[in-house]
Amino acid sequence: MRRREFLGVLGGTAVLGPLAARAQQSDKVRRIGALMGIANDTLGKTYADAFQQGLRELGWTAGRNIRIDYAWASGAADMRQYARELMRSEPDALLAHGTPATIALRQQTGKIPIVFVTVSDPLGNGLVSSLARPSENVTGFTNFEFSMAGKWIELLKEIDSRLMRVVVIFNPQTAPYGPHYVQSIEAAARSYGTEVVAAPVQDAGKLGTAITAFASKPNGALIVLPDIFNSANREMIISLAAEHRLLGIYGFSYYIRAGGLISYGADQTDLFRRSASYIDRLLKGANVGDLPIQQPTKFEMVINVKTAKTLGLEIPPTVLARADELIE
Repeated sequence: MRRREFLGVLGGTAVLGPLAARAQQSDKVRRIGALMGIANDTLGKTYADAFQQGLRELGWTAGRNIRIDYAWASGAADMRQYARELMRSEPDALLAHGTPATIALRQQTGKIPIVFVTVSDPLGNGLVSSLARPSENVTGFTNFEFSMAGKWIELLKEIDSRLMRVVVIFNPQTAPYGPHYVQSIEAAARSYGTEVVAAPVQDAGKLGTAITAFASKPNGALIVLPDIFNSANREMIISLAAEHRLLGIYGFSYYIRAGGLISYGADQTDLFRRSASYIDRLLKGANVGDLPIQQPTKFEMVINVKTAKTLGLEIPPTVLARADELIE
């Protein structure tokens, strides 16, 4: 059940496929290329719809004065081929979902403006030289501050005071910022006397090995970092957590709708909607340097009560009261 009302997500009219078919267009039609680090599924369409809703609110409608071409690259470690394909549409502006997508597009062009969504460390990844005034052709919306990682430990301990160990799951190829999260988690864990185990895995086959090995000792939990690799393998991760009866906390709410226990993080749909404002300004002639990197402003906590019961957990009322959504 919902604990607060979120903005609705309306359907868009752009073609959702590898690339929209090229059609006769007037000179007034502007072209946007979107490289998505997610599959063309219900979740992907939700994000695309939010982006298109934001554009419509600013006077841009797919099929009338803009054309949006999507390339879907779920879980791809190397996105260069998707970026190259997308560039064939000769876009006026680019939308990049996630760090690998942003890096891949930046390697293709130093001129076409790129607006990213859900990049954790644009400065550390060398995508921008300044958060306040990006000097290249890249700007956008981050999804986390590393200090937020301490909140995950706090919530896990609040749910189960017996917790003694956590394993942090990420792929160093698609989440090069992973060690920064681990450092933040370790700093917070010290005050709780909790051991932190980093588990960088580079292929799906090693996920099971890492999680099974960690689960061989009691009183453990998973922290699943925001990472397109983890997102692409979320069903496997959630299944392994259930099999080994591990608590799991995630940065994105869609893990919880798929059976995960609890999430806390930025509202991804809201970030896609907000990204439309930057695309709008760039299409109207704004300079990337005048568009500072923005932090998330809307956060959500989602708890799957059914999963908690399966794990034999009773979520404290103080935690349930703070949730934005409970799945029962």
